[in-house]
Amino acid sequence: MTDVIIVGGGIVGLSAATALAEAQPGLSIKLLEKESAWGSHQTRRNSGVIHSGIYYRPGSLKAKLARAGNKRMIQFCRDQGIDHDVCGKVIVATDQDEIPSLDRLEERARANGVAVERLTGEQLRQREPHARGVAALLVPDAGIVDYQDVANELARLAADHGVELHLETRLESIERSQNEIRLGAGASTFSTRFLINCAGLHSDSVAEWDDASIEDRVLPFRGDYFSLKAERAHLVKHLIYPVPDPRFPFLGVHLTRSIHGGVHVGPNAVLAMSREGYGRGAFNFSYARKMVSSEGFWNYAKKNWRHGLSEAGTAINKRAFARRLQRLVPEIKADDLVASESGVRAQAVNPRGELLDDFKIVVGRDSLHVCNAASPAATVSLELGRYVAEQAVAAAGFPATSRPVEGWAEPMDFFCSGLCEI
Repeated sequence: MTDVIIVGGGIVGLSAATALAEAQPGLSIKLLEKESAWGSHQTRRNSGVIHSGIYYRPGSLKAKLARAGNKRMIQFCRDQGIDHDVCGKVIVATDQDEIPSLDRLEERARANGVAVERLTGEQLRQREPHARGVAALLVPDAGIVDYQDVANELARLAADHGVELHLETRLESIERSQNEIRLGAGASTFSTRFLINCAGLHSDSVAEWDDASIEDRVLPFRGDYFSLKAERAHLVKHLIYPVPDPRFPFLGVHLTRSIHGGVHVGPNAVLAMSREGYGRGAFNFSYARKMVSSEGFWNYAKKNWRHGLSEAGTAINKRAFARRLQRLVPEIKADDLVASESGVRAQAVNPRGELLDDFKIVVGRDSLHVCNAASPAATVSLELGRYVAEQAVAAAGFPATSRPVEGWAEPMDFFCSGLCEI
């Protein structure tokens, strides 16, 4: 019997496996991933930005992990020889109406210990000659990387520390008996004393199979990306972001240099009808029926249907997508955009229809479930993995260990209560 099995070979699951194996060398650990490659979903299908921690509510787990996670990710890339670039980004107020929101964002950055510099419209143009705005925030610690490169390196490190890695191993069932959890995966059965769920888009299903007490459900939001044609890539020097809409948890359509060259633009945020609904016409009847029967979905839809229609419009109309970009870089035209690979965010919603804005980890019976690990999970993955490992070691039923994982000792409820917006 294995001491610990981790389900999900994305960047968070790999980081948790590595942190646990490093801290507890006597444990037997297995990691199960249903795909044929590590980090095939949210890890790979994103804009590749190393976030700085400017956006997150002071005192939240995201805010605590983001600042440390940014520094650690950059150092990890340096140490492991992973190609990356700390190029900085600008957050642009396109008109005077956005100045109060930019002011609040600057206050939040300082509360979170993130270095920022206020730019005038002229200073913005000196840094990004084709961008237009009345003011901006320069965030020098933001950068870019290919997170699948990070995931592959974490898989190598996990294996070096004795973790048994299993690709193409799809979890299909969970059964329990006294002091044993049996995981069915096709013709194979795995037995473990403790389960850690890092299944991303499927995390709520895994938690349900394990009879964990959860009310929140994952809503899959597809994000459509385009690339600028090579001859138009000069319009973007670094990273250009809009001032985020405080009514919505996503950052809005932005322009980012890729570590492999070229410029990505996007993503929007369209509710998908499949957990892995990367195509615009993707539809899974079984999942869609389950999703629309949930209280959280309907309460979310009632509050956000206008925004949802607007996002859907950009998914089918490239000119509408271009108009959003033109607020930041007026020279961009619809013909400059080439369709690129889409991603799907695993965003948890509670029964009241509120999208969770912080990470959420639920302790089960001899188990731990990462139930909300949306952006900036990739940036903070090294710190979040260590936090997950630490919370697992502290949970009831975890196999006896010689020493705790060092890192973030506070439990989830320390971060999720009594915190005020700035």
